[in-house]
Amino acid sequence: MSIDDFSKDHPKPDGINFGYGTAGFRMKATLLDSVAFRVGILAALRSQFKKGQTIGVMITASHNPPPDNGVKLVDPLGSMLEASWEVYAAELANAPDNQLQAKVDSLVSKLNIDTSVRAHVVIGRDSRESGPALVAALEDGLKAMNANYNNYGLLTTPQLHYITRAINTKGTPDAYGAPTEEGYYEKLANALKKAVPDLDEPLKCVVDCANGIGAPKLRALAAMLDGTLSVTIVNDQYKEPPMLNMDCGADYVKTNQRLPNGVTPEPYQLLASFDGDADRIVFSYVDDKKAFHLLDGDKIATLVGMYITELSKEADLDLSVGVVQTAYANGSSTKYIVDNLKVPVVCTPTGVKHLHHAAEAFDIGIYFEANGHGTVLFSPAAQIKLQTAPEDCGPVQRRAIDSLLALSDLINQTVGDAISDLLLVLVVLAINRWGPEEWDSAYKDLPNRLDKVVVKDRSLFKTTDAERRLTSPPGLQDKIDEVVKMFNQGRSFVRASGTEDAVRVYAEAASKAEADALSGRVSQFLHAFQ
Repeated sequence: MSIDDFSKDHPKPDGINFGYGTAGFRMKATLLDSVAFRVGILAALRSQFKKGQTIGVMITASHNPPPDNGVKLVDPLGSMLEASWEVYAAELANAPDNQLQAKVDSLVSKLNIDTSVRAHVVIGRDSRESGPALVAALEDGLKAMNANYNNYGLLTTPQLHYITRAINTKGTPDAYGAPTEEGYYEKLANALKKAVPDLDEPLKCVVDCANGIGAPKLRALAAMLDGTLSVTIVNDQYKEPPMLNMDCGADYVKTNQRLPNGVTPEPYQLLASFDGDADRIVFSYVDDKKAFHLLDGDKIATLVGMYITELSKEADLDLSVGVVQTAYANGSSTKYIVDNLKVPVVCTPTGVKHLHHAAEAFDIGIYFEANGHGTVLFSPAAQIKLQTAPEDCGPVQRRAIDSLLALSDLINQTVGDAISDLLLVLVVLAINRWGPEEWDSAYKDLPNRLDKVVVKDRSLFKTTDAERRLTSPPGLQDKIDEVVKMFNQGRSFVRASGTEDAVRVYAEAASKAEADALSGRVSQFLHAFQ
């Protein structure tokens, strides 16, 4: 059957312009059938362009509500789809039904794709009710291209990234691990045991899994780590799709600055919260007065940055360490990293692809968005330095090198991974013999607020300086600058949402009242655009 034959079952809805962003295509699931079909075609073309290497496709809407879903591609080494191909994804998704074959032919010609090469694609999905139907549409796209594909069913997003990279590196010096879900667990389990070889008691944590796919996957890993990892899993109803992300999960905890539903922790008990597809994590705890404390991506970056900086110095291998943040990073975290850790900080636009790319400039690049999405990258040069270091070096140096090698396997270097990052944080806390209060005390967050203002046309809002300043609409940045001057330690910026017709307003100041007031003043400027 041809593309046109399959396309009849997946007509493009009228009046919708599909855009491929950091999250891929993401919107109401009922609108995505034609998109999933065409992503199947694009995934096959990408594989053929890459000489038959395996491409991943993940169907998920992460922290979004249950009625939403999304489709995104994963490149051969487990990274996000190359930016130049985002344009082709949008062109294909928006092509009229009767012009789809012509658009495919045009891309084949433009990119000089050898269509005789057999395409290979792997598929994963989260636990949303709409997932199976979108996978079926995706598979029709792959069948139309005569591609080989393997549907792995329910996976976390990071697991699909891992499997994609593992398949493409199998049998090479850069082999990433066994290209299976079990291989993922085995790699993490072995690395964790090496990272903390002398544990007095298991690493412990209560984990809110957002009623998502992270729950059974974390449980499977914990079963392999009996005696090393002890997790109490809550919000684990992944078989009840309407409960996904409802009053729980990383985004809920971060945005609302409160405990998730279904949790009553003891004072100073560490709580972790995943998002729906387990690629984000934030931590929290309550003190003896039941006051809530958030340990978000900024706190994770500083904790991990501190530990890796210490190990790098002890390893004495001339390894450059850097931290990458976005404009949403709390000003206190940036100041702590630069002034206390003496580690350089780079600020990039929002979006994992920007942070990931900037982190690659360092031997060890640490990046975490404030929302809890992040990881640590070890460059190929750093890996070689660590692997070829002399065995007969001093005990402190040897221990530091072995610890960094264990971390390089414990950390999912393809993408942010809630399960991997959970283990990383628990390792650092155990090594330092810290609880959440000691971790939290490194620096005090400036009070901040993040608001959403719905607007008619988000495309009017253009930014520069890593999205910290507006260049359009004219005059709006000047108004923001003037009002920021009125607040002690004030900082505020406005940027368009990447997923909906709205803009985000971030504000921070010396007190909560001032941060709230600053956000309110800036939000008022946006009423003219509603």
